[in-house]
Amino acid sequence: MTEAERAIGTPDVDDEAAAPAEQPKGRRRVAVLVSIAIVAYLIDLGTKMLVVAKLEHHAPIEVIGDWLRFEAVRNAGAAFGIGEAFTVIFTAIAASVIVVIIRLARKLYSLPWAVALGLLLGGALGNLTDRIFRAPGVFEGAVVDFIAPAHFAVFNLADTAIVSGGILIVILSFKGLDPDGTVHKD
Repeated sequence: MTEAERAIGTPDVDDEAAAPAEQPKGRRRVAVLVSIAIVAYLIDLGTKMLVVAKLEHHAPIEVIGDWLRFEAVRNAGAAFGIGEAFTVIFTAIAASVIVVIIRLARKLYSLPWAVALGLLLGGALGNLTDRIFRAPGVFEGAVVDFIAPAHFAVFNLADTAIVSGGILIVILSFKGLDPDGTVHKD
């Protein structure tokens, strides 16, 4: 390649040959993200449907004595029931997170980031589904929570996926691994 071709960014034969090798790597990572998101979403949706059908309006089920029980709770707010008057804002935040993840997926070449973003996407979709389709109305629905550890907030599996994905993102960031697969040292 001549200096002029390099300056204007004209690809040479080697660059064209390298491009197809990168595409399957990128597609594979997006497939992992989508697969994990679908599994997290379906597990969350299934457990919530089960809780609404079998546990709502019934006594809590003690799983591990006083330490852990399953109890159906409708939560219009965020974690710990904070911000119950801001359900529409939480809906907008969840929708924004989903859009950001979809945009980021185009540059995704890192398997750990695909796992983290898949968990985050599946959890956001799970809680967004509740916000859209559950009472009291569209974009104001209360999330179904049911995992009730002693002395802690009641939560669901979407929350677990979101927190797990968030923790993984923090770890990856501290390690210097970017979503495009590059590693940097700051």
